[in-house]
Amino acid sequence: MKSFIIIGLAFLSVVLSAQTLQWREVAPGVWKTVYGSPEAYNLLSAAGVDPNQDAIQKMAKTDLSPVMDAIKAETINGQVYLRFPLERGEEIFGLGLNFQTVHQRGKILNLHMDHYGGKDNGRSHAPVPFYVSSRGYGVLINSAEYLTVYVGTGVRKDSQNPPEVKDRNTDKTWSSRPYSDAIEVLIPAGGVEVLAFSGPTPLDAVRRYNLYCGGGTLPPRWGLGFTQRVHRLFTADQVIEEASEFEKRGFPLDFIGLEPGWQSRSYPCTFEWDKGRFPDPAKFVKTMKDKGVRINLWTNPYISPEASIYKAIEPYTASHTVWCGIVPDLAHPKAREILSAQLKKDQVDIGVGGYKIDEVDGYDHYLWPDVATFPSGISAAKMRQTYGVLAMKLTDELYRQRNERTFGLVRASNAGGNNLPYVIYNDYYSHQDFITALINSSFCGVLWTPEVRGSKTGEEWLRRFQSVVFSPMAMINAWSSGTKPWSFPEVAEQVKYYASLRMQLMPYFYTEFAKYHFEGTPPFRAMALEAGFRTDNRKEVNEQNLENNPYLEAVSRECKDQYMAGEYLLVAPMFAGQTSRKVILPQGKWYDFYTGDFVGEGKEITVTSELDKIPVFVKDGALIPMMKTRLHAPARGEKMDIEIRHYGENPGHYFLYDDDGETFDYEKGVYSWREIKLAKNRKGQWEGAVSKAEKGKPDNIGKVTFKFMGK
Repeated sequence: MKSFIIIGLAFLSVVLSAQTLQWREVAPGVWKTVYGSPEAYNLLSAAGVDPNQDAIQKMAKTDLSPVMDAIKAETINGQVYLRFPLERGEEIFGLGLNFQTVHQRGKILNLHMDHYGGKDNGRSHAPVPFYVSSRGYGVLINSAEYLTVYVGTGVRKDSQNPPEVKDRNTDKTWSSRPYSDAIEVLIPAGGVEVLAFSGPTPLDAVRRYNLYCGGGTLPPRWGLGFTQRVHRLFTADQVIEEASEFEKRGFPLDFIGLEPGWQSRSYPCTFEWDKGRFPDPAKFVKTMKDKGVRINLWTNPYISPEASIYKAIEPYTASHTVWCGIVPDLAHPKAREILSAQLKKDQVDIGVGGYKIDEVDGYDHYLWPDVATFPSGISAAKMRQTYGVLAMKLTDELYRQRNERTFGLVRASNAGGNNLPYVIYNDYYSHQDFITALINSSFCGVLWTPEVRGSKTGEEWLRRFQSVVFSPMAMINAWSSGTKPWSFPEVAEQVKYYASLRMQLMPYFYTEFAKYHFEGTPPFRAMALEAGFRTDNRKEVNEQNLENNPYLEAVSRECKDQYMAGEYLLVAPMFAGQTSRKVILPQGKWYDFYTGDFVGEGKEITVTSELDKIPVFVKDGALIPMMKTRLHAPARGEKMDIEIRHYGENPGHYFLYDDDGETFDYEKGVYSWREIKLAKNRKGQWEGAVSKAEKGKPDNIGKVTFKFMGK
């Protein structure tokens, strides 16, 4: 009898804990609700987000009441249980940086910061608890705890939309995974904050989320050039020689990454130069900068007993060590102050251009365990989820103090890190999965690079290199292999062509990153976010309309090997061993990037590509601003001659972004959007025009010419 009473009371506590959620609009089209007693430290507070209210205000919004009214919350065994509606045919995207899947419906994900281990199970370098629906809205669960998400897997007996009961013995349509009408989330906390982002389209929901997190990062121009990470034990002379070899061979180079050997000790780190390999760091950094090449430094945050700051920072470190190094509590002001002072004095003040922040993600066997404690009082789990963001913030602030932009690499990010100037990388090396990760990055407000390290053949080397050119950071990471762009002589000229193409496309990519910052549009994004590419039609697919419309079948499949690069370019990477592939073209006419020839309109095509070409297609009416081939990004105040390529039959219209390319003055309004128009005159001839820069605004655009592709 006693046990029955206990069970009954437990059931009653669950029932009484349920409550109706109250929503409050915190920005146009952004609603927030709070359930229970949320923890003060969450993902957005850790990142210190500052919503771009002005940009959000300009967006159209839709009514999310039906979705918000259907969201339920209760407490079960001291944990928050959230239930979100899920309609038939609705696709779910996001929920972290996944590497193998784009559609997340039917998945169970444990959102947990970690090095990617080969399975899309939620343990990732960016376990962002934000998802986007094909219905045109987004949801962020703003918790820094480890979350478990059931994306349409569980079926409640009180469901209003239950699956049909079937007999497995007689019904061939029986499935072990019946239809579920909900996304369910379990949060090990006493409360939580949830935000909902309206569309009307999935891209609008993503844009609104990015803007609410402060907008996407805007790298310096040189950050969009080419980068080479040199062998881990290179000396100053060897690095200078490497840069000279790039110049001699005519290969572009804007920044070089130094790996662990630049430090006197690493694993754990001293954050001090090795005076044997780099006897005069300031002179070395200046010599490189005079060559037009900046220096980026590898590090991890774990502090060696031989570091000069060890004793000062030790009281502000965690209870556990990593590789025998103490772990600075980056949520503690004093720890940040001591570490920042060392980085500033020894590196930033002598002109180092940025950092590669390694090993802030996992694995469990070497990172601090969840029983660790930190002086700030932040739990080990929440510190694990946000440590990469805290490290990015610390270094970003150093450059902001100097009014200098940076662009670097990191192994961990999360919600709210959208405007921090870092690109995620890892040690996993599947070319196909790297492209899927690039696609998925657009759903969660992070950047990802499909870096090149080594290859078994020249074919693989070139195919990987072609992909990385159409990504946020064009990089060879030769820390171990020592590879160069010309390491495979049989494809060296093709590699050089694409490295040069990356530089030519800098005005276009720089503008697309500006849109990321000011408008929230991811510069590299999934086809599911592209207008004219349908993603919500699985409920319409049946044998009859598949036979009548094979395109419908194509766009209903998971599209994880092609993506949009900016507003106009569709990139379809080729992988080693491929001679042809299928490409799904959205509605509207599309043209070959290289020739301007018409290739199709709203259909699936099969393309055959020679080794020296990565298939790239361009929208009708596109205007692609390009500059001349050069070895380094334009310096501050340097004029750029621009060639504007026009594709297709429609008139073109584009706004070209311009600022000084290096400082944060654009945040004070010191930038310009140059309007480009192209239309036919009375004689039927194409005429183009570019608006003048406003008085007192940047004017780095030199001579402008137009090139009409395919005509």
